[in-house]
Amino acid sequence: MDAETALELVKKGATLLFLDVPQNTLLGIDTQMFSVGPNFKGIKMIPPGPHFVYYSSSNRVGNEFSPMIGFFINLNPSEVIVRKWDLQEEKLVKITDQEEEERYCRAVLSLEFDKYLGPYTLSQFGEWKMLSNYITKSVIDRIEPIGAYITVINEPDILGNGPKTAMEEALSEQLKNSKIQKSDLKLEKRGCYYTKIPRLVKKKGIPEQDLTSINLDKTNLLESILTKDYGGDEDLLLGELQFAFVAFLMGQSLEAFLQWKAFVSLLFGCTQAPLQRRSHLFTKFIKVLYHQLKYAFQKDRAHNSAETNGPLTLLDDSILSADSFLQHLCKEFFWLVLEAPVVDGDLLSWTRKLKVLLEESLGWEFKQENMEDGSFYEEDDEFAPVVVMPDELN
Repeated sequence: MDAETALELVKKGATLLFLDVPQNTLLGIDTQMFSVGPNFKGIKMIPPGPHFVYYSSSNRVGNEFSPMIGFFINLNPSEVIVRKWDLQEEKLVKITDQEEEERYCRAVLSLEFDKYLGPYTLSQFGEWKMLSNYITKSVIDRIEPIGAYITVINEPDILGNGPKTAMEEALSEQLKNSKIQKSDLKLEKRGCYYTKIPRLVKKKGIPEQDLTSINLDKTNLLESILTKDYGGDEDLLLGELQFAFVAFLMGQSLEAFLQWKAFVSLLFGCTQAPLQRRSHLFTKFIKVLYHQLKYAFQKDRAHNSAETNGPLTLLDDSILSADSFLQHLCKEFFWLVLEAPVVDGDLLSWTRKLKVLLEESLGWEFKQENMEDGSFYEEDDEFAPVVVMPDELN
């Protein structure tokens, strides 16, 4: 990049000025992670829009790290955000003196800190956009916890009661015995304001047969949540799904993982909605999930190089194992869409792409079996799904 172009990007892009961050701290923004060096004072050339900042302080030799702390932020063009490292709390905090903050902002805009600022890797911005295109300022304001910090040590004991999967049992035990429980970080126990998604629908006065039907097909539950919690706005639901995924994968939040799992289970648990009035929503959902899993499967992503014994390993195992909840849900959904007599063309296309991604990345098999005679449909079979393009549905 030539000097003139770089200078223009510095002036138009946002800047995060992070002062006094200890050396060897792991610090990330979006899909990029760095190990802080002695001259580091922040990040420049950040494109406007939503971003996720996360960090983990280390011991003196840089081989042990504290639990990850992260926060979402929505940046404007040329905006400067200033944070200082609090040694006692081991986290980045806002500067309380407004005049001091303004002085730092002016210094950044006059390029006094330029040589101490690491550039945002613009070649990775497209990847981040695929993970966050539904996250908006309103989504962040609606969900983020009080104080904005997202970390597993802030979260309530969400695994304390109720049934657990084998992965959740192992994770619960790990959290009890790990340094997370022994941490001296002084953070209040507050989680995010996620939408409540019940595992089972329980309503008094409904016949048992009807209640079973409601829980087998979660279309009515989805419609209720869309109306009650999102005012009918599908994109707000997708924004929360992306918020939870980022907070869980980058921020190592258990609460976020369980919310992401609840969303995926809800949407994959619908049988009428994908083929009828919510085909467009499900096309967008499958596209979002495709990019999330494609990113998660990249073994060489930067933050995987960090040595960590936190929840991330178990969370990855819960997704990638052959008997995971995701594998079972995908199998049922693929059968539903790929064998439907009439299906939206975009939904069919993205469902096939997701199926191929899982087969090629994980070796999962999704044979589409005819439930009546055990035969298998071929791609050019006369009984294969009738593809209806979006303009034919109007």
